[in-house]
Amino acid sequence: MVSLKGDSVKLRALEQRDLDFLYQLENNPAVWEISGTVTPYSKDVLQLYLDNAHRDIYDVKQLRLVICKLDDTPLGFIDLFDFDPQNRRAGVGIIVLSEKDRNKGVGSEALQILCRYAFGVLQLRQLYANILEENTPSVHLFEKLGFELVGVKKDWISSNGRFKNELLFQKINK
Repeated sequence: MVSLKGDSVKLRALEQRDLDFLYQLENNPAVWEISGTVTPYSKDVLQLYLDNAHRDIYDVKQLRLVICKLDDTPLGFIDLFDFDPQNRRAGVGIIVLSEKDRNKGVGSEALQILCRYAFGVLQLRQLYANILEENTPSVHLFEKLGFELVGVKKDWISSNGRFKNELLFQKINK
């Protein structure tokens, strides 16, 4: 069995106690650009999301896990989305909420754990990530973990009156 626990972080399912943390993240305009969010979420809407978070990845085609310290303090989220069991692939998204927790190996360890789970338990053949070209920390993270740049989507994201390129990274489990 693949463990969702590393040396300093673990991944766990969303729980009701995550409502305030989820509310803080989803309503932070600084991360809207990467999440495609354009309006704030109410706690009621996020509560409905949490109420359905137990649904199976094969049913809803996505899985959001909480990145936590080993003492269960939440640090961020890591997602599988566009889950396609027929073609054995899924997209990956990751966010560590606080700047003070970034660039300390949290994202790297969380992504390694998720890759082991996706390839080992879900039997996926490939994972992909869409990353803004200017997001050099994320580009570095995914490259460090063996994701390869396979394409550039020109002028893909509209942000603050200008268009930005998005990079497509892919990792194939051979």
